Amino acid sequence: MNEKSTTPDLEEAIRRSLQALSRRDYDSAVAPFSVDGVMDTSAAALEVFEGREAICEFFEAWRGPYEDFELELEEFHDQGNGVTLSVIVQRGRLPGSSSFVSVRGGHVGIWRDGLLERNTVYEDIDEGRAAAERLAEERG
Repeated sequence: MNEKSTTPDLEEAIRRSLQALSRRDYDSAVAPFSVDGVMDTSAAALEVFEGREAICEFFEAWRGPYEDFELELEEFHDQGNGVTLSVIVQRGRLPGSSSFVSVRGGHVGIWRDGLLERNTVYEDIDEGRAAAERLAEERG
């Protein structure tokens, strides 16, 4: 049986976090994570960051160099059983450049009591979608 859906609350938590990161408010950006939450970017050839402090440092390093930066929540799906899929588009412009870089990725969240325990980033959105579906089924 699926857990009661909290989609509006979870989606709003993601939106607030993305807005905070866009404006360099790193403490608010990590607010949806549990104290010992994990940001797993290994599927995108980066690292695994454990705990709010490490996630905050990652956000600072990731966002820091860009003069203009924005994050857009393109899609949000509550898969049930505490699993979500967010498709996020990041756009940024480095100082001295007139060009923007853009990255689109799938973020699979595992939630407990309204907090993110784990967020796994996938460059391949279809891979992320499949992982979210699999996790929701396993947790059901």
